[in-house]
Amino acid sequence: MGITTFPTIEKCTLEGREKDTVVADLDGTLLRSRTSFAYFALVAFDVCGLLRLMFLLLVSPLIGFLYYFISESAGIQGIIFATFAGMKVSDTESTARVVLPKYYSEDLHPESWRVFSSCGKRCVLTANPRIMVEPFLKDYLGADIVIGTEIETCKGRATGFVRSPGVLIGKKKADALRKTFGESQPEIGLGDRDTDIPFMTLCKEGYFVPSKPKVKALTADKLPKPIIFHDGRLVQKPTPLMALLIILWIPFGFLLACMRISIGLLLPISLHYYVCWLSGIRFIIKGVPPPPIKKSKDKTGILFVCCHRTLLDPFFLSVALGRHIPTVSYSLSRISEIISPIKTIRLTRDRASDASIIKKLLKEGDLAICPEGTTCREPFLLRFSSLFAELTDEIVPVALESKTSMFHPTTARGWKGMDSFYFFMDPSPIYKVTFLNKLSSELICKFGKPSHEVANYIQRAIATTLSYECTNFTRKDKYRALAGNDGTVAEKGRRIKAKKLASYSYDKLVL
Repeated sequence: MGITTFPTIEKCTLEGREKDTVVADLDGTLLRSRTSFAYFALVAFDVCGLLRLMFLLLVSPLIGFLYYFISESAGIQGIIFATFAGMKVSDTESTARVVLPKYYSEDLHPESWRVFSSCGKRCVLTANPRIMVEPFLKDYLGADIVIGTEIETCKGRATGFVRSPGVLIGKKKADALRKTFGESQPEIGLGDRDTDIPFMTLCKEGYFVPSKPKVKALTADKLPKPIIFHDGRLVQKPTPLMALLIILWIPFGFLLACMRISIGLLLPISLHYYVCWLSGIRFIIKGVPPPPIKKSKDKTGILFVCCHRTLLDPFFLSVALGRHIPTVSYSLSRISEIISPIKTIRLTRDRASDASIIKKLLKEGDLAICPEGTTCREPFLLRFSSLFAELTDEIVPVALESKTSMFHPTTARGWKGMDSFYFFMDPSPIYKVTFLNKLSSELICKFGKPSHEVANYIQRAIATTLSYECTNFTRKDKYRALAGNDGTVAEKGRRIKAKKLASYSYDKLVL
């Protein structure tokens, strides 16, 4: 009996499924892609770096041979060993929690999700390592049970081998299902290949998910939870071809980044706009950049209030204005400080002290500030701190947008000193600076407007310009979700860890 003897998933009715149990395979069933190489590659690169990714790519032909000509189990064991051998279990868990969900969510099969989400109890049965898939399936898809291959560990590190009963393929999937559900029979079983038949026959109804390469993934707005915070350096899913391109590009990209950074340090700011285009950076300016205000006792400089997309926001703002605009920051790596052509003044996190610093800087001239306090990759704006609104009447909101095709230039868990390099390593990054109108007198604190209302107004204005959504999430929410700390840095450069890892509540999403 072949898998095609089962009815296709389109024929599954959804009425009255609220109390039903669904059991689904992952690759090729809940996900569109039938191979999980890219997800193993993401773990390899994020935890161990470029060398492990190179090793995984080099042994991938052998893994493919084992998978297609020996057995699925042998192939999966091979890729598990190549990826996980020697990895810290804690690092693997972190990557599974904050890196992989973004990529999994972009690969969801719409028909499978339609059936899976309609059932009251949801179970995923997969040959993939449970440690790798469980955070996404439980936190974002609402899976109640995740049954996967278990990895053998020793002294907090993965050995690369799998625990008994081995890789969950064929009959072993059926055995695992019996062990979990006992005599009770799940209502629906979803699979996509012949090795799924043993567990599907244990369900009252079985449905086949045919391979359709052109089927579009579930759109982000239909996900049960939006993915606001995620980490990792790779923008695209590293398929074998993309992984090869990344490996080949990195040496040339690093030289390109050094060239772009050197030019930025050596040439006057007035020439940077043209150099950006000549070096492959697409730099777009919209709106009317305001001229500098003439210094006087009664006038302060302009405070440019920006959303925060990357560490380079103040630099590209300065390029758009054609003059150096200093900025303030809570923390900055030593390398970023050295290579930055823009003066950066450190704040103290003490409200009175920070207000004094900002007032002093505004008396000297224009200043840029990012009141979110940290970056956000997705089309969401974090809560704006209201301190800036109390300090000046000359406020110009600025909407910033950054796009890269290969590397993310931000991180919460990695080395922040490489943020600028990763942006400039990208083959053709895009930066867009949009100047909004200066705040009118009725919208500033001087004429009775509360500071938090001013901050919220600017947040909404920038969000509308960029077609983003506003949230009440803060810097602490981001770092607790991604790094397990509150994002602060001690005097000696050591992070102050939170007592326990905290997840962020979606009640703070402002629609």
